[in-house]
Amino acid sequence: QVQLVESGGGLVQTGGSLRLSCAASGRTFGSATVGWFRQAPGKEREFVAAISWSSGRTYYADSVKGRFTIARDNAKNTVYLQMNSLKPEDTAVYYCAADRNLPRAAITTTARYDYWGQGTQVTVSS
Repeated sequence: QVQLVESGGGLVQTGGSLRLSCAASGRTFGSATVGWFRQAPGKEREFVAAISWSSGRTYYADSVKGRFTIARDNAKNTVYLQMNSLKPEDTAVYYCAADRNLPRAAITTTARYDYWGQGTQVTVSS
């Protein structure tokens, strides 16, 4: 069993930056894919970014490419999401998720992840 805890959310102005953290406990990420998703009020949860823990390969939604960076720290068993040039449309609750041995085609699919954190609020003011 893996427990995921997000931190780092907050209120920031347009153009600002935040770094989210996702720390795992219980088990290491091992061969997992770790993803970040977000959900704005009244909208479905959507994929933001993911990283393969073993290979380090990264994946991004088109809406965040060039602005967000996902990275991992093996020693701390933690995944980070560095968010730059934030926009009001980035406002959402951000969730960390993980699962093992996900095929490439499933990485952006919410339902394929078994482990989720509690979420952290990111608010970008205009």
